[in-house]
Amino acid sequence: MTPHESEPTRLPVWGWEDVALLGGAFLPAFGLSLVLMKLLRWLAPAFSASAAVSNLTFQLLVYLFMVGALFLVVSLKYGQPFWSALGWTVAFRGDILSLLAGPLLAVGISALGVAIHTPELRDPIREMITGRASLVAVVFFGVVIAPFVEELFFRGFLFPLIARSAGPWVSIVLTAIVFALPHGAQNQWAWQQLVLIGTAGMVFGFARYKTGATTASFLMHAGFNATQFAGFLLTR
Repeated sequence: MTPHESEPTRLPVWGWEDVALLGGAFLPAFGLSLVLMKLLRWLAPAFSASAAVSNLTFQLLVYLFMVGALFLVVSLKYGQPFWSALGWTVAFRGDILSLLAGPLLAVGISALGVAIHTPELRDPIREMITGRASLVAVVFFGVVIAPFVEELFFRGFLFPLIARSAGPWVSIVLTAIVFALPHGAQNQWAWQQLVLIGTAGMVFGFARYKTGATTASFLMHAGFNATQFAGFLLTR
């Protein structure tokens, strides 16, 4: 390489050491969220009266700290524009299709669940729904907040890193596995549930790959969750 030549910029600019940094940020984020929750309960004792509000606020605090850590890595460490670096864009090819595919995927995953004899399990998230206010809070969190943060990390941050190292198809599968594992405890580690979540994760990853936009996987994920909540409410 001559002095006038420069090395091409790798995409994404972050590396595996940054995955370790974010992993190490989780425990501090968890601890700080616990401290803030204790402070909130002390300042407003009525705050803890609603299990839904209390639990969702705690999870939201963890999310905020982790997104903050992600911002430090992407924008401050590497000087990249946060949203575009993670694949978030308003206009992209297949936006309407991504939105419509979510409900269709939810129906398909439900059919697959019946085919593999998925057991009925208690769902601690849906058990928080005890009235209209908790219903609104849980549904908004499950349809907007959770898909947004999960897609930001799994398909926005992790997907392009694995794709750079092993190719997009390996990345689709591996990010789906990593996506499914945090849901294991919630689903009592039933293999059928993990298969369903992993399958949905692969479709989200495929949308990210084909469109080049994390927004696509978010829209699909949000539509998927919204359809599942609608089915839950109809059965009730």
